[in-house]
Amino acid sequence: MSKIAAVATFTLAAAFSTGAFAGANCTKHPKADWMPEADAKAKIAAQGYNIKKFKVDGNCYEIYGTTKDGKKAEIYFDTKTLDIVKSEIEK
Repeated sequence: MSKIAAVATFTLAAAFSTGAFAGANCTKHPKADWMPEADAKAKIAAQGYNIKKFKVDGNCYEIYGTTKDGKKAEIYFDTKTLDIVKSEIEK
């Protein structure tokens, strides 16, 4: 395989893999406007989610856990409003 073909193949593979694992596009709010993490966790749990991992991803709160039905969930929340920006829930 020529160098050009190898570079093109690598670039194409990188482009596809980046898109597959891209996070959510949350609105950027000043940190002072963010809902405190403890409050966010409590409200998310009150919605029926079992949080296994909670983290900040860019301008989003992100959880890994399960729904009240036991389905695996990865959900991104707006840091100010706690609106769901993106979710991937097991079918």
